Amino acid sequence: MTLSQFFEWIQQHPTYVLYFYGAVLVLTLGLNSVSEQKSHLYPWNWLYSLIIYLVSIPGIFAITLNVYFFLFEKRSIMDAELLLQFLPVMMMIIILYYIRKNVDLDYIPGFEKLYGLIWIIAILMSLMWVVDRTHLYAISVVPFYYVLILLIGGIVAMRYFMRKLVN
Repeated sequence: MTLSQFFEWIQQHPTYVLYFYGAVLVLTLGLNSVSEQKSHLYPWNWLYSLIIYLVSIPGIFAITLNVYFFLFEKRSIMDAELLLQFLPVMMMIIILYYIRKNVDLDYIPGFEKLYGLIWIIAILMSLMWVVDRTHLYAISVVPFYYVLILLIGGIVAMRYFMRKLVN
């Protein structure tokens, strides 16, 4: 199954996606009401971690897909599919808001790994965009190893500053 076939299947069966996000939202609200002041302790923080990953991975994928469609394929926003491109992002924001109201996200195990995933995707999308927009004659006067050193230095600098920002 290709990604295009998967998207077509989702468009033909939208109830599965709506049931999934509805169930995750109900689970979040129920967990908020049950856990109350103990949200940062063992069984609850792992359940919150599971919920965060259930909504963040599709949300991050949808954001990446939107960036790809708008930057590389130059699609119009009028052609965007709400179920695939906006619902995951909106549900990620809503569910993270409700979780954050109840527990500090620093107590959620594995939450910091999502920052790394976002940075890796952002760096790769930026590199893909630069390579897509760069013409060979524009960088032919610069030795290629200078370009590689610049790219690797930029990645190392972003990782360093991201660690300083998070800590």
